[in-house]
Amino acid sequence: MTVRRRAAVAGSFYPGNAAELRRILGLMVDLKQKKSKAVAVICPHAGYVYSGAVAGAVYSSVELPGTAAILAPAHRPQRPSFAIMAEGEWETPLGTVPVDEPLASSIQSRCPAIVADPAAHDREHSLEVQIPFLQFLQPSLKIVPINVSSRIAWERLSEAGEAIAGTIRESGRDVLLVASTDMSHYISAREAKKRDSLAIERILALDPEGLVRTVLDNDISMCGVFPTAAVLVAARALGATRGELVAYANSGAVTGDEREVVAYAGLRIL
Repeated sequence: MTVRRRAAVAGSFYPGNAAELRRILGLMVDLKQKKSKAVAVICPHAGYVYSGAVAGAVYSSVELPGTAAILAPAHRPQRPSFAIMAEGEWETPLGTVPVDEPLASSIQSRCPAIVADPAAHDREHSLEVQIPFLQFLQPSLKIVPINVSSRIAWERLSEAGEAIAGTIRESGRDVLLVASTDMSHYISAREAKKRDSLAIERILALDPEGLVRTVLDNDISMCGVFPTAAVLVAARALGATRGELVAYANSGAVTGDEREVVAYAGLRIL
């Protein structure tokens, strides 16, 4: 029997109706935009009304291969440092997306810290919200979904990133790495931009260890710093040489209140 991960936040973070979801995605992506071949992207994971324009700008700017390996932060406690769903499929209002089982299995075999734990994905929104964008733009999509714990040592992040890169390199296939993260939370828009610029600077420099250190030292509430660091490790190992900031925004643009915002950055790694 196929393991199916049901959509958990359809109808709240994004429309639960397929036709409405397609309409919204059509407004947030630009099908005519010139696309670059990217090793990785960093995209936000808030409700589409808040961060969808940033995510759409990023996904519109890159070529999408048949498989995306998505690393996302766990907002709830999970036992493994990296919880992978190694088989089955994910469901959204746009249909089901199969897990790339051979790639997932190979990644898992290279890194003992990456453990099969489908239950860790059941209610997590940070990975799910990426999938409709990818489905919309790449109908033959397969995914490798990995939730990353909020408590993890740098050494484990480095090992996982190297394992993911090694598996992709050995496969000889094009795989897009996706890091899911929002930036600063619940501070003024001005302060968020000031703090986030420090983290973005480290991402653009492809400096994963420096990113983690900068976020911790400056109390930047970047919830996906660990998956982003692991993706940067993998991207560098796969030959990435630079990063580009595609878009930056905050929730105040929607609410009209910039005294307390959540900020969103979209980047591509080339």
